[in-house]
Amino acid sequence: MGGKIDLPSMAPPPQAAPPQPAAPPAALPPHLKLLERFTLLFPLWTLAAVLLSLPFPQLFTWLKGPAIVWALAVIMLGMGLGLQLADFRRVLARPAAAGLGVICQYLVMPSLAALLAWGLRLEPALAVGLILVGCCPGGTASNVVTLIGRGDVALSVVMTTLSTLLAVGLTPLLASLLAGRYVPVDGWKLLLDVLQVVLLPVALGVALKRWTPRAARRVEPLMPPVAVVAIVLIVASVVGSQRDNLLAQGPLLLLAALLLHGGGFLLGYWIPALAGYGSWGAGLAVRRTVSIEVGMQNSGLAVVLARSAFTSPLTALPGAISAVVHAVLGSLLAAWWRSRSGSGPARP
Repeated sequence: MGGKIDLPSMAPPPQAAPPQPAAPPAALPPHLKLLERFTLLFPLWTLAAVLLSLPFPQLFTWLKGPAIVWALAVIMLGMGLGLQLADFRRVLARPAAAGLGVICQYLVMPSLAALLAWGLRLEPALAVGLILVGCCPGGTASNVVTLIGRGDVALSVVMTTLSTLLAVGLTPLLASLLAGRYVPVDGWKLLLDVLQVVLLPVALGVALKRWTPRAARRVEPLMPPVAVVAIVLIVASVVGSQRDNLLAQGPLLLLAALLLHGGGFLLGYWIPALAGYGSWGAGLAVRRTVSIEVGMQNSGLAVVLARSAFTSPLTALPGAISAVVHAVLGSLLAAWWRSRSGSGPARP
């Protein structure tokens, strides 16, 4: 009975440690910052090279034939190095938004290109070239433009990947259906070309990322600026080699490219709204991303396919003009969206 009774302590409970602020993201090394800035200015380099190729075509026309194919293969290899299996799992995790974007990609752009080729009465070689642009997958530069425009970058990567993989079958099929009324289209030749310049380099990049991760990490930061240089050289080479035809056909072809890509950006923005994506927050980010993915095509692929599968050199010209137009329009649109967003929630 005389035992000691322990009373509960009246001392205040220990206070939880205040949350520590998150560590700021590590700054990029100076050389990587320089490469990133170079990549972000890709519309400027493309426009400057095209303007330079008109008075001095010899600066760029050395890139021709198989060299153009290899240049595009390097671009697609870089895309593959930036991918991993988790990216493909993201496709399955976000099927609605990604699926809607890809449907818009292969429904809006081919249909719009065929309609413009018919409505503007383009001559057959130019009509086929414009339709080829419309039937190609989204461009790799769209991921950079999505970042600038405060879109959903992860969704952009998923959509670019998915549309590129589907291009193996859909690009030859759609081009054969829509361009066959102008010239005979060898669908099997187009299929083999897409396998060569898209599927194999992307698969090789993914494999290198999987099996040699250390080497892939070293090379990966260099690939975006290398891709910029490659696409600039491809576009300027085509424009330089077709300077006289461009000067003759330029206004009509420029109008066709402006309508094609402008229509792609516009419809890519409003179709998701009809599917229920709102005008704020995540819904707005999806709409911006789909707009950029639909409006920006892999014009380099259109150039390579035109050079490989068709005899007329004019067929490659719409792809070259398209590369300039979608780069400039996409960058201006993204900069406008970014300025409207400021540091707060995104606005339409």
